[in-house]
Amino acid sequence: MKRTAKKTSRKTPPKAARAPRGTAGVGTPPLSVVVLAAGQGKRMNSALPKVLQKLAGAPLLRHVLETTRELAPAALHVVYGHGGEAVRAAFDGEVLQWALQAEQKGTGHAVQQAMPAIPDDHLVLVLYGDVPLLRAATLRELVSLAGPKRLALLTVELADPTGYGRVLRDARGRVRSIVEHRDASAAQRRVREGNTGVLVAPARSLRGWLARLRSNNAQGEFYLTDVIAMAVRDGISIAPLVATEESEVLGVNDRLQLAQLEAVLRRRHADAAMLAGAQLADPARFDQRGTLELGRDVFIDVNVVFEGTVRLGDRVRIGPGCVLRDVTLGADTVVQAHSVLEQAEAGVHCSIGPFARLRPGARLADQVHIGNYVEIKNSTIATGSKANHLTYLGDASVGAGVNVGAGTISCNYDGVNKARTVIGDGVFIGSGSMLVAPVTVGEGATIGAGSTITEDAPPGQLTLARSRQVTVARWKRPAKRPR
Repeated sequence: MKRTAKKTSRKTPPKAARAPRGTAGVGTPPLSVVVLAAGQGKRMNSALPKVLQKLAGAPLLRHVLETTRELAPAALHVVYGHGGEAVRAAFDGEVLQWALQAEQKGTGHAVQQAMPAIPDDHLVLVLYGDVPLLRAATLRELVSLAGPKRLALLTVELADPTGYGRVLRDARGRVRSIVEHRDASAAQRRVREGNTGVLVAPARSLRGWLARLRSNNAQGEFYLTDVIAMAVRDGISIAPLVATEESEVLGVNDRLQLAQLEAVLRRRHADAAMLAGAQLADPARFDQRGTLELGRDVFIDVNVVFEGTVRLGDRVRIGPGCVLRDVTLGADTVVQAHSVLEQAEAGVHCSIGPFARLRPGARLADQVHIGNYVEIKNSTIATGSKANHLTYLGDASVGAGVNVGAGTISCNYDGVNKARTVIGDGVFIGSGSMLVAPVTVGEGATIGAGSTITEDAPPGQLTLARSRQVTVARWKRPAKRPR
C-alpha cells in the first residue's frame, strides 16, 4: 500500500463476505515471513534507504521485525535492494535471511527472490518494511485463516481509496481478484475496500503463481496482487480479513506520512500508558520511543521523552521536558523539570533535578537528593546523601548520609586516565571543593569550603587546603585612559 488513508469510521463488508476464523493448532504448517524492504523511497528526499527512516527512534524495518518475531516464525526473510549494504549493516548479527532484489520489478518479483529458501510445506506471510504499525494480534488472526488450500488476505475499508488496489468481490461477497488503481475502470475505482498487500499463502502454490506473473500492466511490473485471481482459478479459497484500524496498515512514502504515523504511534503508546494506570498531563505531548514499564499512580508531565527500556515504580512523578533513556526509578521518586537521565538507576523516595543529569553508570540508593545543575557519571550514591547544587561527581563512590556542597567537583580525569574518588559515610564537603582523584575522604570527615584535596583526608577530622588570604594595601584597579 503506497499512500496514507484518511481516517474514517470503518464499515465492514456483509457477513457473507467474511471468511470463518481459523485457529492455529496441532498440524499448523510452519510459517516463513518475507519482508519486502528493497524500495528506494525517493519521496523521502534522503540519503537513507526508506526502511531505515526513524519512527519513534527506531528504523521502520525494526518495528516490522519486532512485531513479526512475536509470531515465532520458522524463518524471517528480508528482501533488500536500494542501499542494501546499509540496511544489512543496521541489522548485523540478527538471525535474518537476506535476499537481494538487484532490480526492482514489482512486489511479485520481490517475493520471488526469497522463495528459493522457503520449503513447499510452509505458509508464507508477506509484509512490507515501510508498513510499521501492524499489530501482532492482527497478523496472528490472518495467519490462522490460511492453510494448504486457503490464502488469507488483509484488506481495509477506506473513505478515500485513491491510489490503492481495489479488492473485487462477487455477488456472494467472495474475493475474486485485485486491480491496481492505475489499471482500474471507473466502476472499480468506486470500490472502497482497498488491498493492503499483506497476505498469507501456501508456499508450494505461491511459487507456481509467482512463476506465472506477467508485467502487462500500467507500470510494467510483476504485481503480487495478481496471485489472487490465479488462486481463485486454481480453486484455492480466499479468506479476507478486514483491518479494524486504518492506521495499522498505513505505509510511508514521504516525511509527511512519517509524521502522521509518528502521531498515531504516540497516541497508541499514550493510551497504553493510561490504561496501565499512569496519569498523563497531556497525552498529545507524551513521547515513548522504546519500552515503558509502569507502576501504579505514576504521573508524567508534558514533553517527556522515554527511550530504550524505562521502568518506573509506583507513584513516580516525572516533570516536564525530561529525557529518560534506559532508566529504572524506584517508588515515590520524583524527577523535576528538564532533567536528563541515561543508563541510570535510582531507589525509592529520591529527588532528582531540576536540570540534573545522570549519565551512564549513575546508581542512586534510597532517599538520595540530586539537585539543580548536578551531574553524576559512573558513580554510586548511598542512602540519604545529597548533592543539591552545581556539582560534578564522576567515578565516585559516595557513602550514606553525605552532604556535598555547591560547586564540588571530583577531578577524575588527568587527560589520559580516569581515577576514582571514595567518600565515606557521614562526610560533609564544603562548597567549592576540588577532590583530585585518586583520593579517599574518610568516614565522618569534614572538608572545608574552597579546599583542593589531593591526598586522603582522615576520618572524623576537618581537612582544609587553602592558600593564605592576602590583602594588598593601596592597590588600585587599572583604569582606561581617556581618549
